[in-house]
Amino acid sequence: MSRSRLSRIEAGDIPIPKIADLEALLDELGVTDLEDRQTLRELHLESLKTDPVTTYRNVLPSGMPRYLSLEKDSKTIQGFENAVIHGLLQCEEYTRALMGRAKTVEERTTEAVEKSVYSRLERKSILVEDREVHIILTEGTLRTLIGSPDVMRAQYAEIRSLCRMENVEVQIIPERSSAYRAPFPFTRLTFEGLPPMIQMDGWRSITIYREEADTGSFRRQFEAMVREAPGSAETPSFLKQPEQELWT
Repeated sequence: MSRSRLSRIEAGDIPIPKIADLEALLDELGVTDLEDRQTLRELHLESLKTDPVTTYRNVLPSGMPRYLSLEKDSKTIQGFENAVIHGLLQCEEYTRALMGRAKTVEERTTEAVEKSVYSRLERKSILVEDREVHIILTEGTLRTLIGSPDVMRAQYAEIRSLCRMENVEVQIIPERSSAYRAPFPFTRLTFEGLPPMIQMDGWRSITIYREEADTGSFRRQFEAMVREAPGSAETPSFLKQPEQELWT
């Protein structure tokens, strides 16, 4: 960490957005006691209960900037979606069509929509980092037409491309399958040396769960879907059927 950055953090001019930055700061300051470091990690996570100031704060749901900071620090990301394609899997065309169709209902400006699109695409940069990402979708998310057939074809191509990444798994629960389905979409984050957390979307805000009873329940739900859904190796071929139906 540079001396100028350290000085700005000490002065409170800039935040510490990632746990890795906190670790670097503790190293710079010579904090070696393991208990002290763990306490400071936990305090840092608690501080994220207040949304950080970001370029996109005014166009993101309440709580989302805080969640994105935690997502960047995660060791693994496990997500389930039964309404639309999970945000980490969305291509630009799909994201723009999805947000554009809600523009009038949510009374948003074109500029706000574009900022939201850019924010979501920027979020996908974590996929190329060293973390495991495992997303489960219901077949219905693939068959819900967002935008146009061309948009959906681009989205299917994006999922196929992501499936080729070693750290990304995508499973799909077929409509006719009796496999277990969680009742609501959620994302589960795990961290190095810290308890896991759960994020669930709301209408204008998100909810984060950290209690062990809650996180354990969501972990079991996710594990049940992983066991019962077709493996991720089958996803590229599974996409052929809904894609072919776009031509009919």
